[in-house]
Amino acid sequence: MKFLNNIQLDNFLDTLISLVVAFILGGLIGFERQYRQRTAGLRTNVLVALGAAIFVDIALTLHGTDGAVRVIAYVVSGIGFLGAGVIMRQEGNIQGLNTAATLWCSAAIGAAAGADLLLEAVLATVFILAANTLLRPIVHVIERRPLDDEAELLNVIYIVCDRLESQRVMEQLNQALRQHNYPPKDIDVEPFGEQDVQIEATLIATSIEARVMNHIIELLNHIPSVRYAYWDKNTMN
Repeated sequence: MKFLNNIQLDNFLDTLISLVVAFILGGLIGFERQYRQRTAGLRTNVLVALGAAIFVDIALTLHGTDGAVRVIAYVVSGIGFLGAGVIMRQEGNIQGLNTAATLWCSAAIGAAAGADLLLEAVLATVFILAANTLLRPIVHVIERRPLDDEAELLNVIYIVCDRLESQRVMEQLNQALRQHNYPPKDIDVEPFGEQDVQIEATLIATSIEARVMNHIIELLNHIPSVRYAYWDKNTMN
């Protein structure tokens, strides 16, 4: 019956408040990630925040501030393994870095809540949400500008299709690009074999979302007259 000696109403209420705060704040961050359909969404961010809060709260209860500090150090390093699981390499691009960083921040919020630094946890949540929402339009503006005057990274769509249907394919390509706000900088058409042509569309945007581009490529590959379509990046000096 030793566990009865560890039941203290003050400590229980303190733990309850810490976990509730970690749950709510982790949920706010996770909701934004879930809304944008990222790999680590609502439940993952909540669980990361709760886990960090539980570990830190236990250490604080058992060993005081020194114990909490040691556990926080382990949380900071340990969350890196979880973040690595959401980082993927696809089509030459590294994806998931922002989601991994958000998980890292969720752990920090949970640790702050577990250490009874509730106002600090709330403040950190505000800044994290601002980074993931308010800075997003600025990032898109910067990414759509050329890298510099000497070297420019170009996104290029390649389509091989029936020569007689090339005009219709280009119309559908332009329609898909306009829908996603990726206007073409230049479109070249060259013979490809006896009956086909290759359409090469260079985009103005220097950086694009792989998810959107893969969707466009999928649409193009479903056109009956298209043999195949893909996209790649070229560097123009």
